[in-house]
Amino acid sequence: MQKKDLLAYAKLILGTEDCVIFEDAGYSGKNTDRPQFQKMMSQIRAGGFTHLLVWKIDRISRNLLDFASMYKELKDLGVVFVSKNEQFDTSTAMGEAMLKIILVFAELERNMTSERVTAAMISRASNGQWNGGRIPFGYDYDPDSGFSFNAAEKDTVLLMHDLYEEHRSLINVARALNSKKLFTRYGNQWSETTVSIILRSMFYCGDYQYNRLKDGNRQKEKDPSEWVTVNDHHPAMIDRAQKERILAILDSQAEQYKLHRRKRATKHVHVFGGLVYCNHCKKLMSCSPGSITRDGYHYSKYSCPTHRRSPESCPCATISDPIVGEFVLNYILNLLNAQRDFTDISSPEMLQKYLLTGDTFSRITAIEKSGLDDLYTVLASGTVRGRIYGRDTKVRPNKEKRENSELAHLRKEKQKLERALDRLTSLYLYSDNAMSNKEYMVQKMKLADSIEGIDMQIGFIARGDRQSSMDDSEFIRCASEFIITQKLTDRKYVNYKRLAMSVDPEVLRSFVWSIIDNISVMDGDIQSIVFRNGLSHAFVYQK
Repeated sequence: MQKKDLLAYAKLILGTEDCVIFEDAGYSGKNTDRPQFQKMMSQIRAGGFTHLLVWKIDRISRNLLDFASMYKELKDLGVVFVSKNEQFDTSTAMGEAMLKIILVFAELERNMTSERVTAAMISRASNGQWNGGRIPFGYDYDPDSGFSFNAAEKDTVLLMHDLYEEHRSLINVARALNSKKLFTRYGNQWSETTVSIILRSMFYCGDYQYNRLKDGNRQKEKDPSEWVTVNDHHPAMIDRAQKERILAILDSQAEQYKLHRRKRATKHVHVFGGLVYCNHCKKLMSCSPGSITRDGYHYSKYSCPTHRRSPESCPCATISDPIVGEFVLNYILNLLNAQRDFTDISSPEMLQKYLLTGDTFSRITAIEKSGLDDLYTVLASGTVRGRIYGRDTKVRPNKEKRENSELAHLRKEKQKLERALDRLTSLYLYSDNAMSNKEYMVQKMKLADSIEGIDMQIGFIARGDRQSSMDDSEFIRCASEFIITQKLTDRKYVNYKRLAMSVDPEVLRSFVWSIIDNISVMDGDIQSIVFRNGLSHAFVYQK
């Protein structure tokens, strides 16, 4: 309705249909930290518009200082500000004063709403009620009787606290719980993060805390002075003295970890960090600095996070830079040598021999057929461009960049679900005919699960977009330039360790990231390589 009103106003009053709509769905007008708002302002600064038309002032901002700053910038740029529903002329002193008065009341309304929400939450919590959200692990909740212990989960919580106080290691606690098949409420394995959340929560001492997280960034906490705490809100599960000891250990370890990270923040570059995946559980492998060898080489280690938490669940062991680098660099070198000598290659089988040349690939019996055929087709069609090893090649037209309609649909669907979640919470807290707590929790869980599922789909599609972001000719050009620059042309073998010690690690990392999308490993072997141009090569090893 607002968009139709604005378009009609622009056509009838301003006499133009040349409009661009900026819309921040799901964002509040309480501040200007909104993607489309920032995009709009950058285009206004570039001279893209003569007018800024809003349906109502509080649609663009309900913060007086933010609006005043924006309005002054508009005046300096010569852009006319028009509010469709508040008819006043901002070119006069009275009109400008009315504008500011209206904005003051818009900000007042927002602050009063915030106060009413806080007061309602305090009242509910003081009466022993629950303000919504997932019921903490270890407890059950009934709207009539309140919180009670969940017997099976309580034993896990108690064991978790005892194990941490004994071993002082989050990963050891997670591994011990997983090995005992004591999983989370939803059947997932414990991780360091989920264990830490429970160990840090004062809910298990009977205290109910809320208003801890910042609006708009739920990953960061507010200042402790803003927290609201209701003591003895429900039955306590953990002794306060034990909880305080555990919190002291956690804080001490967190501080030590920060100091350790600061010391090595700029010292070490993980060349393949963010590219190596476990082929068993499909998780991104975490990277950490390895030991320094006698000749001064400092390599990286890549470890599966699932294996760290539960070795029984994932057998994928740690792999290091020399193994990954030796394989990847020599495979790329063989690929370029095959491209150079392609006139002598008459079949995919001959191409496979070129690609598997060298002791590095002695245990591989074959390359998966579809990937091999794709590469053969690419090389046979002459789709690489530029002068590679002295050979001129044809140019393939660049593909048109199209917006992924499925991705756009998923994001739109996610916005609808998030708005539905907000409406559900408002209905539960403030409606005269309030729904029961059980009904609210069921509906909320359904919406939260749907949003989480869409987030996963968006992640998969985004990764797919990144895989196809480079065409075949660009892929060959990037690989060739690096090989030529490092004077590796016509070689049959690359000693990765020697190369890594002679090249700036940032240069090496930049090259690897420019042509490789991901690398899958299993049992210390490279299982597959996916290149940025979409080519995917999977390897078959001897049994």
